[in-house]
Amino acid sequence: MDLTGLTHSPFGDSPELADALLALVLAGIKTATCWRHSGGVKGSVVGSCWVALDGVGRPAALIESITLDAVRFDAVTAGFAHAEGESDRSLVAWRADHAAFFARTGGFAPDMLLWCERFRLVAIL
Repeated sequence: MDLTGLTHSPFGDSPELADALLALVLAGIKTATCWRHSGGVKGSVVGSCWVALDGVGRPAALIESITLDAVRFDAVTAGFAHAEGESDRSLVAWRADHAAFFARTGGFAPDMLLWCERFRLVAIL
């Protein structure tokens, strides 16, 4: 499988988090992700694929982008939080975990704009 030209990116902000979130993807639990809007679309285009990396930077999964929407942090829905698959999958836990994540990676505001992507696992690499 030729992965040349595809965006390669880990989940999270540490090797440990990358591996934990990747495990959720591989188990079929995590089918969504988000990042700060100011970071751009990072190569995500609806209908196209990207490569999820493990914690040491190895290609681990081929992901297809299904939807990509600009959403304010405080407008993220319970359904999206559930699709992210983290913690207990509740909106309350999602908000707490992601507020902490954004605070440690460049700043947090309840009205900050995010890219919210839903995806599907195409292949385990």
